[in-house]
Amino acid sequence: MAHIAIDARIISSSTGRYVERLVTYLQDVDTKNKYSILVREKDRDYWKPKSPNFEVLVAEYDQYSFAEQLGFYVFIKKLRADLVHFCMPQQPILYNGPKVTTFHDLSLLNTYNTDKNWFIYHAKQAVGRKVFKKVAESNDQIIAISDYTKNDLLETFPTVDEKKITTIYEASDVGQVAPRKYSLPFKNYILYVGSQSDYKNISRLTDAHQVLLAKYPKLGLVLAGKKNAAALKTEAHVMKRKYKNVVFTDFVDDRELSWLYSHADAYVFPSLMEGFGLPGLEAMEHGTPVVSSNATCLPEVYGQAAHYFTPTDTSDMADAIDQVLADEKLRTRLSKAGFKQIKKYSWKKMASQTHKVYESVLKNLPEQS
Repeated sequence: MAHIAIDARIISSSTGRYVERLVTYLQDVDTKNKYSILVREKDRDYWKPKSPNFEVLVAEYDQYSFAEQLGFYVFIKKLRADLVHFCMPQQPILYNGPKVTTFHDLSLLNTYNTDKNWFIYHAKQAVGRKVFKKVAESNDQIIAISDYTKNDLLETFPTVDEKKITTIYEASDVGQVAPRKYSLPFKNYILYVGSQSDYKNISRLTDAHQVLLAKYPKLGLVLAGKKNAAALKTEAHVMKRKYKNVVFTDFVDDRELSWLYSHADAYVFPSLMEGFGLPGLEAMEHGTPVVSSNATCLPEVYGQAAHYFTPTDTSDMADAIDQVLADEKLRTRLSKAGFKQIKKYSWKKMASQTHKVYESVLKNLPEQS
């Protein structure tokens, strides 16, 4: 029996959906090995194991901190795990035990969010580039959540061995909850779900929406997600230009989110850079037509189940949304294609493939006592 530790310190974040689904379905896949799920103190009770071979441990160390590099390093060493899975590249670079790391994307290295302090952000970016390179070179195996992420990683760090990178896709299951109505001031709306960092391109989406109001004067735009600094920046953009029919929901739970997905006329994903693009699949799960940026991984993940536009071209974005809103046959085709597309992805399959990566590392370890 092996002891596997999973760094789940991001489990309650938006990216943490990946971690939560992984540890949940790993319980069905592996009933023999011992698992230690490492979380922050605030998330001690966020996820509770149902299998006796899984336990939750508190690892109270901030990402990108000296505590992560030193304190977390000591914590992991004392844990004496046979294998550690870091679910993000942020990790103690001195740790040289058997390890697997998941790379979601390289947005930290390639973007700048203007709601952040310029100096601090670029300092983190410089440190992050060195850490990511060290991590990519030193890990026994790497998991990329799309071929785009895999190829971006290889282009950014040519010294990384391609043979140790495995693409394992995420999935969607938000529709399994019973929806609860979310009150809106309009009946018809287009929807975006997620963070509003600069590379998410939400300001251009609000601009495109205002163009559409000339043809659809009652059309709303719903931006669902926590109203943090980035969202407040978008809100300031909207207010300064006196834009109409735009709603910022702030945090919504899964039941309200399910209702918003299922009642939207279209889901719009304007992002300039993604590693996978999970919200688009969640929209497809609800039968909602998806209108998407053609950047980075999105055509890879959505295939023929989305109607695409150039994300830097506001007019092209507005035209693509208009085409979907105006053409019932196109909406029906996209909805049917979406249901077909999501069947390609499964969280349990993701967990099973990840478990195989664990096994490939464990079998190559020196003989265990």
